[in-house]
Amino acid sequence: MKRRRSKLEVYLDVLWTIKNGTQKPTRIMYESNLSWKPLQRTLNSLMSQELIQEFEPTNLRDKRTTTCYELTQKGENVIHYFKRAEDLLELETLPRMRL
Repeated sequence: MKRRRSKLEVYLDVLWTIKNGTQKPTRIMYESNLSWKPLQRTLNSLMSQELIQEFEPTNLRDKRTTTCYELTQKGENVIHYFKRAEDLLELETLPRMRL
């Protein structure tokens, strides 16, 4: 059984997904492995913290999506900070022990 992700892990997954070039909300949802409502709460929280921002793309081939997301400099700094911490700690995933 897989363990549930913490809120921090979910937020970082969404930030990494956006950093890797995914901008449309539905694609972010699929690549971050979230359902729609938790994704909306996460995106709203990240925007209120100024880690991401909404923008309207100029070359719309797909008329269904008019809102896209991109990282702010603050969001880039957060990703860099956690990546550096992960590299320093050389974290390993340990299986959970049953008591």
